[in-house]
Amino acid sequence: MTRRRRVRPPAPTSEFAGFRFPPEVIVLAVRWYLRFALSYRDVEELLAERGLKVDHVTVYRWVQRFTPLLADAARPCRHRPGDRWFVDETSVKVAGRWTYLYRAVDQHGQVIDVVAGTRRDQAAARRFFARALSPGRRPVEVTTDKTPVYPRLLDELLPEACHADAARANTGQPLIDPANATASTPVSFSPDGLTLAATSANRTVVLGDTTDRAAAHRLGQPLTGPNGAVSSMAFSSDGRTLVLQSQ
Repeated sequence: MTRRRRVRPPAPTSEFAGFRFPPEVIVLAVRWYLRFALSYRDVEELLAERGLKVDHVTVYRWVQRFTPLLADAARPCRHRPGDRWFVDETSVKVAGRWTYLYRAVDQHGQVIDVVAGTRRDQAAARRFFARALSPGRRPVEVTTDKTPVYPRLLDELLPEACHADAARANTGQPLIDPANATASTPVSFSPDGLTLAATSANRTVVLGDTTDRAAAHRLGQPLTGPNGAVSSMAFSSDGRTLVLQSQ
């Protein structure tokens, strides 16, 4: 008589399996690095003060390994986003290479999603929106810059949403002089999504108040930009400072 052996299902493998330190220490170190303006050596010192001897290279490896996992785990726990999205893209230098950064924020200033890529084209924009819309979020209005790939893409992915051009008020009066605008005009929104900054070919920077979509208007006079053409711009976290980078 043949006896059957009961086969146990494989036990789930933890992402922390094989690491010397417990998950609580690893998560704490990664959170310190991501939340505060600390270096890897700063985190090493803070852990040493608590009796934990961890090399800064180990902290670096933890950050590289667990940051994407923590971001994915925290994504469903965020507050429900608003129904008005502001989308823009800018270029930043990562590890010595220029990278395009796509970002969407709602009318409350909450970041919807951020995606980095090496190209600025329809495929990159589609990948960004596919990620931002993946949890089933459907905005009623999306405000973008003048990048030509957005109208057709939004008509396909969000046919029911209103697509607004951030460089032009709904009254038909442009915030940016068309004679000085180009297809690659850098545009950036403040963290709360209520202020628009844009540059033009004559090297001036225009600020626009987009609080009221039906009556968007300029804020003050155009500002003088840097000596060279502006390649990217970004607001500070509090929205009070605008940083420009020229080529």
